[in-house]
Amino acid sequence: MSKPFKFKQFTVNQDKCAMKIGTDGVLLGAWASIKKHPFSILDIGSGTGILSLMLAQRSNAQNIEAIEIDADAYEQCSENFENSPWADRLFCYHASLLEFVEEVEDKFDLIICNPPFYSEDYKTKNQARDLARFNDAMPFEHLIYAAVNLLSESGTFSVVIPYKEEKRFIDLALKVGLSPNRILRVKGNPESQIKRSLLEFSFSNEIKNTSELVIETSRHQYTEDYINLTKDFYLKM
Repeated sequence: MSKPFKFKQFTVNQDKCAMKIGTDGVLLGAWASIKKHPFSILDIGSGTGILSLMLAQRSNAQNIEAIEIDADAYEQCSENFENSPWADRLFCYHASLLEFVEEVEDKFDLIICNPPFYSEDYKTKNQARDLARFNDAMPFEHLIYAAVNLLSESGTFSVVIPYKEEKRFIDLALKVGLSPNRILRVKGNPESQIKRSLLEFSFSNEIKNTSELVIETSRHQYTEDYINLTKDFYLKM
């Protein structure tokens, strides 16, 4: 059994989800820009619902929708929403991404996604976890297709991906008119290689702001940047 993950303002149950809460999701939920005061938010492949819950805490968005294809994860996400202080603003749908794009006519001011990816090419014996991590579950092309169809004119689309995929993802987005406005490259410690890229796109070709974040200087010695980004959420920060 996976224990519930307690944050400062909400708790997330994750025992039914193949993908547990990790640094990627928390970083993305804390980093995604809400400067434009989004009214509606879409969380693609919500898993536990962590991104939606973080954005409910950070913003005044009135309509936060999440979609999740896995039945168990969908059920868990719905429960986590119901048990949160923002239950009236959070909705989870059990659907595939492409189904959702076909059926929904709304546009969203902020689209956010921590897509399942295989950063290492291996399979475990746990099929649900494999599906959750496997790129086939959500190819980048599908994700960008969804973003370009569902994003409002002045909206932003934020995603976290392996650093080695950054160029390919940006090239795909540029082809459909989405420009990268902010990039945050993340490394575990000062000596390690860059592991993740957090990317934010919009239809406007704003000035590109690129920065780097180091998570810790040594084991459990977190950097000031990391603490400042996550302190509204993690209990121990």
